Amino acid sequence: MSLSIHSTVKLNSGFGMPLLGLGTFRAEGKETVNAVREALAVGYRHLDTAMMYHNEKEVGRAIHESGIDRADLFVTTKLARDGQGYRETWRAVEASLENLGLDYLDLYLIHWPVESLMHETWKAMREIAQKGLSRSVGVSNFTIRLLEELKTESDFIPAVNQVEFHPFIFQEELLGYCRKAGIQLEAYSPLTRGRRLDDPRLVGITEKHNKTPAQILLRWNLEHGVVTIPKSVTPSRIRENAALYDFSLDQEDMAVLNAMDENLRFIHPDWAPPEWGS
Repeated sequence: MSLSIHSTVKLNSGFGMPLLGLGTFRAEGKETVNAVREALAVGYRHLDTAMMYHNEKEVGRAIHESGIDRADLFVTTKLARDGQGYRETWRAVEASLENLGLDYLDLYLIHWPVESLMHETWKAMREIAQKGLSRSVGVSNFTIRLLEELKTESDFIPAVNQVEFHPFIFQEELLGYCRKAGIQLEAYSPLTRGRRLDDPRLVGITEKHNKTPAQILLRWNLEHGVVTIPKSVTPSRIRENAALYDFSLDQEDMAVLNAMDENLRFIHPDWAPPEWGS
């Protein structure tokens, strides 16, 4: 599969989304600004933040200081779990736009499902897209059951579902469902938060390609057509995470990585959907 840092996928909204982005979870203050600056200098054009990260202002500052044309950037932020409901969603998106200093978002996501408010929240999300405050809207941490539930009151389909996705939680059924439904799957925590980079099976593939474990995991996502947003505030790691385009994984590599699934989640809050298990 021939790809570059500029490769995009077309969303069901009609807009393109870069396959690689910079995640900013737990990035704070000046380190956020510096990380975004470095990523943009390397060639990233996709930035992911959220209201609950408390760094939208820093992401916005780095965007404005970069001098890069707004039309060349893809900016995602997310609606917090405690900000859902019809009116609350409208207030939240306006606050995020103000924090970022932007006139519109490229993608606005429901960060975590709140089932009791899901339909009225989604009504607001649809209107936000219709009015152009966000070019695309979607969800995060939605299971197949929740995506099916969303369809019961609306024929408006999420453009994206952002979930934890890496070989240790290879959500193949969800991936297949989203492909069939026209929903782009996006991976957060694609590097297992650094906790499984020493797995011997992964290390064996790194030696074969003379790449790091992180690069193998990220390329695995790209080979599956999954958008991926590795988080780092370290310049060398940001550059390393973008060096994915001078190699590819063969069928043998993919088979090994696909077989590593343990349903292992590194993000599992108390309010996770019941089908996530314990």
